[in-house]
Amino acid sequence: MDSLQLLLDGFAGALTPVNLMYALIGVTLGTLVGVLPGIGPAMTVALLLPVTFSVPPTSAFIMFAGIYYGGMYGGSTTSILLNTPGESSSMITALEGNKMARRGRAAQALATAAIGSFVAGTIATALLVVAAPAVVSFAISFGPEDYFALAILAFTAVSSVLSRSVVRGLASLGFGLVIGLIGIDQQTGQARLTLGIAQLLDGVDVVVVAVGLFALGEALYVASRLRHSLPEVVPVGRAWMGRADWRRSWLPWLRGTALGFPFGALPGGGAEIPTFLSYAAEKRLARGVAKEEYGKGAIEGVAGPEAANNASAAGTLVPLLTLGLPTSATAAILLAAFQQYGLQPGPQLFDHNPALVWGMIASLFIGNTMLLVLNLPLAPLWARVLRIPRPYLYAGIVLFAALGVYALNGSVVDLVVLFLLGLLGYAMRRFGLPVAPAVIGMILGPMAEIQLRRALAIGAGDVSVLVRSPIAVVLLLLALAALLTPLVRRAAARPGRKTVDAPDDRSEG
Repeated sequence: MDSLQLLLDGFAGALTPVNLMYALIGVTLGTLVGVLPGIGPAMTVALLLPVTFSVPPTSAFIMFAGIYYGGMYGGSTTSILLNTPGESSSMITALEGNKMARRGRAAQALATAAIGSFVAGTIATALLVVAAPAVVSFAISFGPEDYFALAILAFTAVSSVLSRSVVRGLASLGFGLVIGLIGIDQQTGQARLTLGIAQLLDGVDVVVVAVGLFALGEALYVASRLRHSLPEVVPVGRAWMGRADWRRSWLPWLRGTALGFPFGALPGGGAEIPTFLSYAAEKRLARGVAKEEYGKGAIEGVAGPEAANNASAAGTLVPLLTLGLPTSATAAILLAAFQQYGLQPGPQLFDHNPALVWGMIASLFIGNTMLLVLNLPLAPLWARVLRIPRPYLYAGIVLFAALGVYALNGSVVDLVVLFLLGLLGYAMRRFGLPVAPAVIGMILGPMAEIQLRRALAIGAGDVSVLVRSPIAVVLLLLALAALLTPLVRRAAARPGRKTVDAPDDRSEG
């Protein structure tokens, strides 16, 4: 009952004209960037971090939530019309969605993606309302050793799941941990890794890291692979669905939601696994005409994965808001946004800033409705957006990133750090290192260090204090499982591999 009252209070805040305007800006920007290949919600939120510094926190996070959901919606448009997913979680949608478009059913594919996203987003946000207070009440009992174990779980899960190899994920995490060490040690007062530069004594601003690694690095990487010819966009009319389409879509929407939400809430779960599972489940359950259409453009293969994709987005917010644990790239950027406002997600956030948290959750319901209204009638407009010349687009991103970061402190050092991090982000993408672990390492690394020192101080230097708590033991075991599972899976997949090849480090890198 308390959650319902707090949600109603959140609606009262979110439905003010100013916050409705920010919600509309967020969902429109999110859909716009989701449509463009190579630009996802993580990059958009990172670009807007410097711009929103003067915006009230509640309004800023309402806009960020709109961008997050809007990016999920927009990614399906690119997958269906171009066979080019804007986000990795939209890859499965392209399998059947593009084939539907080429058979002249682009309108139906876009409609089932938009309506499925609305249904899944609404149900999953309702589940977020129920799940978040329960997780908060559990997390209040956490001690410093538990928070340290939680950080280790975040490091290992994200590093192993979001990378093609564990070694690459951990290498990316190492970059982030080193960046997080820059500045003055909070306990000893010693300067660390500042190279004698006074501007680095306060550390590298989390906004500069987010914009540099995500936005600038992505822009440089995509620009290096630009195709100067305009993409061939499948023509689309007004998005609509017939009676048979509705009958074939509603169960995949519900099944996709049931798969997406719990996977989104798991550390390192992401949206890729539930979208694939949803596609596989729908293909297995297909009968009659639907079974014959798989591989040629089955509407179930679009409805289920898109629902799973959006449901996982709401699931990601459960550990982020309640534990301060990001489980995706966009969640890592949202965590950086919280820190920009001097806020730390976790159990105390619900007690100290209930208006912000519940206003943001309420805005998800509002944004979902706005997105449905935007996406159904404006599908032809989003298709035209795909024709924007890429050189202008990415040059604008670089300029916007530089102006935003410089406006933070008016520091040339920030600009130099931004472009160095942008080059690092480009190199990481070029050599297959995921970016999300680096950002998560930079954000959570200092917190993990503080909690480790605090736990060791309580235990008078005895290392066994780190495993005295049952919660810490469970979290550390989960971290070990997250680290070993990909290695075991790879070994099982290659039973005939010769032992002579084992020392070759390139197989891991």
